[in-house]
Amino acid sequence: VCGRLYTAYICPYAQRVWITRNFKGLQNEIKLVPLNLQDRPAWYKEKVYPPNKVPALEHNGKITGESLDLVKYLDANFEGPSITPDDPAKKQFADELLSYSDTFVGSVFSSFKGDVANEVDPVFDFLENSLSRFNDGPFFLGQFSLVDIAYIPFIERFQVFLSEVLKYDITEGRPKLAALIEEANKLEAYKPTKVDPKQTVEAFRKRLSAQ
Repeated sequence: VCGRLYTAYICPYAQRVWITRNFKGLQNEIKLVPLNLQDRPAWYKEKVYPPNKVPALEHNGKITGESLDLVKYLDANFEGPSITPDDPAKKQFADELLSYSDTFVGSVFSSFKGDVANEVDPVFDFLENSLSRFNDGPFFLGQFSLVDIAYIPFIERFQVFLSEVLKYDITEGRPKLAALIEEANKLEAYKPTKVDPKQTVEAFRKRLSAQ
């Protein structure tokens, strides 16, 4: 073991890094250290990562945080299949989609309180259109990449919550998004990281009542 990934099984940001670790085959090199976010141990903030958030990676005597930075760090510093495209057009589109990911997440969360369909239709339509850009595979850049890793943990949770609680089906009229979810669900790197849907619903309900 040459690294430790501090994570929380419920956290979509931490899930991004967990999927990357699995996809690159680093299960024996990077140990998962799961934390309970409801009851964070004092030593984590004091000795490991002062911002007290997950994910954080301990590697080569350094601690790094922020999920997308960590996804890129694992890709750059470890062996295993690359998740960064070589093609310049794909690279540029990857940057655009990564910078949109916070807008996507924020828009969907804020829609829970409002008129869901009106607020989330445009963001899910944006994803559907983005999935049409490269047709050499079902993922955002055709082949599986860091863009899918950035979005899938959130798509997974939003699909569950929106359909169960708000009766909105994110895949209706969006065949490419449906295909993306179907293909992602077959990935060995992703399967073990999925959250129990009941936990997702409960966590989002809590978030809603706290707003």
